[in-house]
Amino acid sequence: MSIEWASGTRGDSYPELSRGTTQTGVRLYNERLILSLVRLHGQLPKAEMARLTGLSAQTVSVIVRQLEADGLLKRCTPQRGKVGQPLVPFELDPNGAFSIGLKVGRRSGDLMLVDLAGHVRHTIHRPYTFPSPTEMISFVTSGVEELVSGLTPEQRGRISGMGIAAPFELWNWAEDVGAPPDVLMAWKGFDLQAEIATRFTWPIHFCNDASAACAAELLFGRGRDLQDFAYFYLGYFIGGGVVLNGSLYLGRHGNAGALASLPVTSELGQSEQLVHSTSLASLERDIKREGGDPELLWRDLGEWRGAGPSLDRWLTRAAFNVATAASGVMAVLDCSAIIIDGAVPLHVRARFVEAVQQALARVDRQGLADFPILEGTIGADARALGAASLPLFDNFIINRNVLFKEKA
Repeated sequence: MSIEWASGTRGDSYPELSRGTTQTGVRLYNERLILSLVRLHGQLPKAEMARLTGLSAQTVSVIVRQLEADGLLKRCTPQRGKVGQPLVPFELDPNGAFSIGLKVGRRSGDLMLVDLAGHVRHTIHRPYTFPSPTEMISFVTSGVEELVSGLTPEQRGRISGMGIAAPFELWNWAEDVGAPPDVLMAWKGFDLQAEIATRFTWPIHFCNDASAACAAELLFGRGRDLQDFAYFYLGYFIGGGVVLNGSLYLGRHGNAGALASLPVTSELGQSEQLVHSTSLASLERDIKREGGDPELLWRDLGEWRGAGPSLDRWLTRAAFNVATAASGVMAVLDCSAIIIDGAVPLHVRARFVEAVQQALARVDRQGLADFPILEGTIGADARALGAASLPLFDNFIINRNVLFKEKA
């Protein structure tokens, strides 16, 4: 395998992908089922795999033997202390496969290298005012080279693909973005996925950025324990996602969970979309209007020192709007929970979730069952991690609703 770099020259020659690294290799339903169950439970002996799947012990042994040979599963320390032979659990081999995630945001971009077990191996964060397509392609080209530089040739041969998480209409909401019109419109008609595909030989996947963040929470966060939930993500523009029956639901046009477009009432008593008052873009405007430094939102991801009273006022207003929107979502979906995450410091996320919980008391929810507001677990990395999970979903993971039936 090789990589086509932007210059047109070829990179290092990588070993051919193993049988287990491509969609063709893991095409058998039972192989994907075993891999997905091991991911869900962490470690499983073959006897437990057979019990959960209903497959015969012999069939499970054959599958596990092949997956172990492919480098996708590895043996753990035998479990002793029971009658008979000690049980040998298996877990995912982190070096069995790798994937790359790209998050394209309106104020920052991220690249992430993730292994099969979901461990983040390396990340690159780049803040900017607003990117042009040319600048983004340059960032991806140089960034990917940096990401894979620490991998061995064999590991590079196990890169299963790249996922892209980006807004569907990066040029939209021009008034809120504040970027030069020519830069915004350069994105209209620009096919980022196709351009990146010309530079690499891996499969390139694309997903809405908020849906990708929701996928990360489903696969790696507290969503693993929920069969369905609605998800709000606080980014430059607020977004969301929907999980039904243990699977990310994208809708007919891939736009399910477009929670930014939900109607709420503005401070002036007029109808407006949630995106206008609840996104970090509105907090950025408030800080700037009050003489502060709005760049701290993208530069100081750990603390947001200096946000001051602007943050307090935005948090109160935004929390009530999210509580209103969440009630509307629950009226339609009646799901297990609302999860809130975002590209915000951990203490801000905790305050926001608590404020939404308190704001629910002021929302008319007659006819609705009570529902929990839960704090997400991934934070600023959610969109890049979700993007990196797309090749893993495509190659190694089976529909989650099957797993819930067997886990119950």
